[in-house]
Parts: sequence; structure tokens; C-alpha cells
Amino acid sequence: QVQLVESGGGLVQAGDSLRLSCAGSGRAFSSYTMTWFRQAPGKEREFVAAIYWDGGSTYYAESVKGRFTISRDKAKNTMYLQMNSLKPEDTAVYYCAAGRKLWTTTDYDYRGQGTQVTVSS
Repeated sequence: QVQLVESGGGLVQAGDSLRLSCAGSGRAFSSYTMTWFRQAPGKEREFVAAIYWDGGSTYYAESVKGRFTISRDKAKNTMYLQMNSLKPEDTAVYYCAAGRKLWTTTDYDYRGQGTQVTVSS
């Protein structure tokens, strides 16, 4: 059984940092595109960042570019999202997903259960 498990969310103040982790099990993610997306209450899902598991190329939403960094550790089968200079508008449930497409928030093979990030002003 393939699982993605997010961790690292929490309540922080504006300007603080958090690092989210997405631990994969049940398969290797070679050739997959790994994605972070988020969903705030009453809002649509929003693409945050993605990384090609094999080559390591990264992609970011304009809203997080320069503040967030996506990375992966192949040996640990884990993906990360380092979030710096957090803003209240970053408040959302953050999900990780593994699929074959870039920029998507709905078309993926596997998805984690999500982790809550709350940024107070």
C-alpha cells in the first residue's frame, strides 16, 4: 500500500518559518512529479510547488517564490517544503501528492492526508 504522510504543520506568527515533510512508503517515486498544494477554508486548491523526483527540477507558484523551497531526499523517500517569511495568507491545509503532471492540484496518483499551517498576524 502506497502512503504519503505529511508532518510539520503548526501555528506560527507572521515572519516565522516551518518545514513540512512528506514521507512516502510502499513504492519508490522514480519518474514522479511530487507536488505540494494547499487549500484554505472556502477557497479552491492552490498549487504551491513541485519537484521532479529524478532530476530535481523545481517549480513554484508566484505567491511563494523566494519564500518557499521544495526539496527531496531520495534515500529517505521524503519530500520537504521549507517555508520562510510566512504570511497570514499562507494559512491552509497543505497536501503532498505524487503524480505524472505538473501544476496540477487534482490529477495525481497518491495524496497525503494534509497538515494544517496557521499563520497569525
